[in-house]
Amino acid sequence: MVEIGKLNTLPILRTTEFGLFLDGGELGDILLPKRYVPQTWEVGGSIEVFIMLDSEDRLTATTQKPYAMVDEFAYLRVVAVTGIGAFLDWGLPKDLLVPFREQKIKMSEGQSYMVRIYLDHASQRIAASSKLDKFLDKTDVKFEASEKVNLLICAQTDLGHKAIINGTHWGMIFHNEAFQPLNRGQHIEGFIKQVRDDGKIDLCLQKPGYEKVTDLTEIILQYLKKQGGFMPITGKSSPEEIYKQFGVSKKTYKQAIGALYKKRRIEFTDNGTKLVGK
Repeated sequence: MVEIGKLNTLPILRTTEFGLFLDGGELGDILLPKRYVPQTWEVGGSIEVFIMLDSEDRLTATTQKPYAMVDEFAYLRVVAVTGIGAFLDWGLPKDLLVPFREQKIKMSEGQSYMVRIYLDHASQRIAASSKLDKFLDKTDVKFEASEKVNLLICAQTDLGHKAIINGTHWGMIFHNEAFQPLNRGQHIEGFIKQVRDDGKIDLCLQKPGYEKVTDLTEIILQYLKKQGGFMPITGKSSPEEIYKQFGVSKKTYKQAIGALYKKRRIEFTDNGTKLVGK
């Protein structure tokens, strides 16, 4: 089944002076304009294309890929505001419309906004909405503590950073868990810290509990071995330096080297950390 607003792999039916006609199944033949036809192809073969309506509301295909597709969230820039709404740059020649009724706040040219891309089933047109709440938290929370999830950073508040979890639910990374710079529109892996009784979800960027420390101790040991048994990093190093090397907070790093020190696997010098040989 062909899906408008998404990637589809379609059979090539025939060629014309305008491009290739693809088999759109019950939607009929779909033209892939000549400017998008790849160098190598053959009738009877297949090609991956993105399906949308052209400026005359006809189904058309392109081998170009947008920044995001239908049913996905994206942080996109407004390139124009007209009498029907705001138009976003989403990586295709035809800009993406956000109708006025779908704008949570009035959009301005040159500004970027978090939106959800959707298909208007009545018109078959692809559009976007900045009213994110109506697309989220529609299902029961089934996440478990320590579960790894995909996060999309959406906004910063007094408490921390709001993020969309796996494209389905809101979550919060509190400031004390955000030990690295986080930017709106950023995709990042994270973990479920806890699901509260009211259904709200707390997030963290490291695996909760002592398990993350034991994982890190092995990483530190392997790094020391590769560096010949010494590294110029200690518990007094800056959080930025620690994160750059190991991708963890300073607190987690100090817990890990503390565990290694107690086991007499490492020792500290004036200018770094040294591996203790067995």
